Amino acid sequence: MNRVKLALFFTFLISGVNAQINEVGLFLGGTNYIGDVGPTTYIAPNDLALGFVYKWNRSTRHSYRFSYTYGTIESTDSDADSPDRTLRGLEFKNSIHEFSVGLEFNFFEFDLHLLKPQFSPYVYTGINYFAYDELFYTGKEAREDYKDSAFAIPMIVGIKARLNRDFIIAFEVGARYTFTDNLDGSNPKNKNLAPYRLGNLNSNDWYVFSGLTLTYTFGENPCFCPK
Repeated sequence: MNRVKLALFFTFLISGVNAQINEVGLFLGGTNYIGDVGPTTYIAPNDLALGFVYKWNRSTRHSYRFSYTYGTIESTDSDADSPDRTLRGLEFKNSIHEFSVGLEFNFFEFDLHLLKPQFSPYVYTGINYFAYDELFYTGKEAREDYKDSAFAIPMIVGIKARLNRDFIIAFEVGARYTFTDNLDGSNPKNKNLAPYRLGNLNSNDWYVFSGLTLTYTFGENPCFCPK
């Protein structure tokens, strides 16, 4: 009897997965950082970001989204508008390996049954876990202390359109509020480096990924109609 129940469970699970429209694709864009070093422009991509995206569409309005994105962030005080930062002359470079899971919501109906042209603005949020380098300053350029990781909250807005039967293209800008204040080396966790802390120690850092996603749709069409 238990074997029958187990077989029925897996049959239901597999049929549920096959009954969804899946999207898998790539992200290509740029990165920038907002914190205690360099300019404070919110959207100013200056380094390359690459990633992988998977979406599981549950309705015409929302989907579960999973992604991995890699990017480099860097900034220098010489590009800042603030005279104090320009005179200080610090600079850093860091790498971000980001894993994200969350919910994407479409403002308009985006029905993958329909082959006609469609578009919709959308928003996405969830939870990110990312790896980065713990940095510190002993001179003008930040140095690596050790590898670390932290969580972040993504806040993404974008617009997407259907290219043809199989492909969807989207442009998005996504700010990440991080639970660390040391992407730039200004606030190292190492207590031995406390004398080298600088800037606003009560404000965490942000980083931004901006760019395009191109996804391929596959799987059986779901029934989005109300039952």
